[in-house]
Amino acid sequence: MEKSQEIKPFILHILQEVDEEIEKGRLEGITLNVAGNSRLMAIERVTGEDFGILCRLLKNNPYINGLDVRYNLLSDIGACYAAKLLQKQHNLTYLNLMFNDIGPEGGEVIAKALHKDTTLKHLRMTGNKIENKGGMYFAAMLQINSSLEKLDLGDCDLGMQSVIAFATVLTQNHTIKGLNLNRPILYGEQEESTVHLGHMLKENQWLVELRMCKHDIKNCGMKQLCDALYLNRSLRYLDVSCNKVTQDGMVCLADVLRSNTTLEVIDLSFNRMENAGAKYLSDTLASHNRTLKALSVVSNNIEGEGLVALSQSMKTNPTLSNIYIWGNKFDEATCVLFLKILGIFRFNSHGSSKTRQYGCGAICGGWTCVPCRSLQWP
Repeated sequence: MEKSQEIKPFILHILQEVDEEIEKGRLEGITLNVAGNSRLMAIERVTGEDFGILCRLLKNNPYINGLDVRYNLLSDIGACYAAKLLQKQHNLTYLNLMFNDIGPEGGEVIAKALHKDTTLKHLRMTGNKIENKGGMYFAAMLQINSSLEKLDLGDCDLGMQSVIAFATVLTQNHTIKGLNLNRPILYGEQEESTVHLGHMLKENQWLVELRMCKHDIKNCGMKQLCDALYLNRSLRYLDVSCNKVTQDGMVCLADVLRSNTTLEVIDLSFNRMENAGAKYLSDTLASHNRTLKALSVVSNNIEGEGLVALSQSMKTNPTLSNIYIWGNKFDEATCVLFLKILGIFRFNSHGSSKTRQYGCGAICGGWTCVPCRSLQWP
C-alpha cells in the first residue's frame, strides 16, 4: 500500500497493519478502523484534510471493503472527500461516518455520490446534523440507488418532511433492509411520522429493521404501527424505545403478536407500560407467540406484579431467550422467580439447549445474568 509522510503516525500504523494482513494472504473483507474514540491507543482525531490524504491512498486499493472513521472531525470538507472516494473506490461496502460534524451540505454531496454507487451496502451517518435538507437528499437518493441495504440516520436532526419522504420512498424501494430514523426533530401532537411509517410498513415487504426511538409515539401512533404489522411479513427488528406508549398501546402490540410470525426483536425501553402493559405482553408470550427472541422493557415503571408475569411467560415460551428488565421496580418475589429461571436456563447441555439471557441490572449485579447492554441487531 502506498504511504505518505503527510499522514498522521497512528493512521500510518493502521495502514501498516493492513499491509501485514495482505502479506499474510488476506485479500478481501478488510475494514480499516480509524475511529476517533479508540481506547486501544492514544490517537489524534482525523480532520477533513487528513481524511483527504487517506482517501487518496485508498482509492485504488482493491483489498479494503470497509472504512470506519467515526468520532473524528471530518466536517463537510471530509464529506466531500468521502463522496469522491465512493465514486472512485468500487470495492467499498461499509462506510461509518458517525459523529463527524457533517452538516446539510456534506450530507448533500454524500447522498448525490450514492446516486451512481453500486457497491456500498451499509452507511452510518449517526450524529451528523444534516437536518431536514440533508435528509431530503438521502430520501431522493433512495429513489435511484439500488444497492444500499442499511442506512443509519439516527440523531441527524431530520425534520418531519424528510421522515415522510423516507416513508414514501420505501413503499417502492425493495433494497433497503435496515433504516435508523432515531430522534428526528418533530413538532405537533398528530404523530404524522408514525402514520406515514405505518402506511409504509403495510406496503413494504422487504424491510427487516426499523428504528423509531424518540418519535414521540403515543398510544394512537402505536395502534397505527400495529395495524401495519398485521399485514407486514418482513420486519424482524422494531425499536420504539424512548416514546410515550402506555398500557393501552401494549394491548395493541400484544394482540398483533398473537398472529405475527416475523418479529424477533422488540425494544420498548423507556416507555410507560407499567404492570398492566407487562401483563398483556406476558399473556401473549406465554400462550401464543413463538417467534419473538428478544424483548427489552427497560425503565417502564413495571413493579413486582408485572415482572412476575413476565417471568412466568418465560417458563412456557421456548423461543424468548433474551429479556432486558433493569430500571424497573423489583420486589423480593420478582428476584426469587428470576433467580430460579436463571438457575434452570443458565447452562448449555453440550450445546443442545439455549442459554437464556437477562439484563436485570442492580438486582442480579451481573452475578449470573448477562451484563446489561443495549439491544443490538444480530
